Amino acid sequence: MPPALPADQRLPRRATLRKSADYQTCYKAGRRRHGPFFTLHFQANPTGTPRLGITASRRVGGSVVRTRLKRWVREIYRRSPRRAALPALDLVVHLKPEAAGASFGAFAAELDRLLAEVVRRPA
Repeated sequence: MPPALPADQRLPRRATLRKSADYQTCYKAGRRRHGPFFTLHFQANPTGTPRLGITASRRVGGSVVRTRLKRWVREIYRRSPRRAALPALDLVVHLKPEAAGASFGAFAAELDRLLAEVVRRPA
C-alpha cells in the first residue's frame, strides 16, 4: 500500500460535492462549458469555497476506465494553479465517452482551458 499523502496535499473533503441534490442543482440551474472530453457544469455556492464533483455514465467505459478518468480529474484539479483563483462555485465535471481514449496531456490541457474560462467569466 502506498504511503498516505500529507494532509496539505490532499483534496479536502469540504472541497468536494457530496450530496445528490447539489449535483442536480448544478445541472439544472448552473451554467456549462463544453469540451471534447467532458462538460463542466458550474454554479455559485454558499459555502465560500469551490467544490468539485465528477460524474461518468457507463457509456464512458467500464469501471476501471471511469475510475481512472475520475482520478485524473481530481489530480489535475488538485494541482491546478487556477484553483486558488476560483470563486465559490460548485463544479461538476461530466465525462463524455470520448474521454476514454484521451491521453493524460490532452485531458489535462482541456480541463485547464475550461477552468480558465470559468475564472475569467464566473457564474
